[in-house]
Amino acid sequence: MTHTRLQRQQSLFPNGIPKLWCPTLTHFAGARQFDVPRIEHHLRSLAPIVHGILVPGSTGEGWEMSDEEIARLLKIVLPIAEDCGVRVLIGILKTQTGDVLAAIDALASQIGHPACVGITVCPAEGSHLTQDQLLGGLRSVLSLDIPTAIYQLPQVTQNEMSAGTVAALASEFPNFILFKDTSGEDRVAQSGADLQGVFMVRGSERGGYAQWLRSAGGAYDGFLLSTANCFAMQLQQIIDACEAGQQAAAQHISADLAQAVSAAFAIAEKFSVGNAFTNANKLINHLQFHGQAYRQAAAPILYSGATLPMEFIESIAAIEQLKPHLPS
Repeated sequence: MTHTRLQRQQSLFPNGIPKLWCPTLTHFAGARQFDVPRIEHHLRSLAPIVHGILVPGSTGEGWEMSDEEIARLLKIVLPIAEDCGVRVLIGILKTQTGDVLAAIDALASQIGHPACVGITVCPAEGSHLTQDQLLGGLRSVLSLDIPTAIYQLPQVTQNEMSAGTVAALASEFPNFILFKDTSGEDRVAQSGADLQGVFMVRGSERGGYAQWLRSAGGAYDGFLLSTANCFAMQLQQIIDACEAGQQAAAQHISADLAQAVSAAFAIAEKFSVGNAFTNANKLINHLQFHGQAYRQAAAPILYSGATLPMEFIESIAAIEQLKPHLPS
């Protein structure tokens, strides 16, 4: 029996698809060494607000990890998520379709875990690829009939799925359950294309927050944002205010948060290792976790083993718009 998209979504999310998703940070104790206590603390601190996570996403440094490392990370994360009632999308972040299919096979036991609700994939990399070629690669993945989220990520793939391509996949595959667009251009969401119930989440921090939600007249059902690692409460407040028709309150929180995030990202972009989304969130998370003792704590570590400099942490701590969101 073939289940409809709605039936699949209801089966995976009996309480409804979360409107706030987080691509969680991966904490390291050294190069490629997972800091298990920090990972667990972070997940449990998010769980009361964030009920859907992507592991590993770009913010979790998933592009740099091997399949074996991702499997080890998931063995840490999935039992915690199950205990907390958090649903997990597993990031299959590869640039070629063959590598995506191989990774799905390698991670089969993790994909079958009770806390896992599916996988997240991108189209193949290449600015030369046609829409038909993008379709062909994604069809190979969706044909496996695993619940799948598709990730518009032109910063990495060097291409962009058209609204027609996404609509064609939605029409053909009921296991295509969620679409994330991090381009900042929002062409698919604003096209008016009929995506037949695919859940739409915005992944760009550009352009604020509140105005993008359907409940505020926008085109997205929710958010999947790196800053949910540090500002889950504020993002959920925006969602709640929009749904309550309190647009002025939502816009106020949104504008305040956008200023803080923009200032933090401007600092993080100056560090040449890693990506600004990861680095900004690790800097802020360091301050939130350690409070006034942040200077005595070991600096945040990236997958490569590089540490974020104390001068960056000090710069983040000095941002006026961030101070209300940090321990006093």
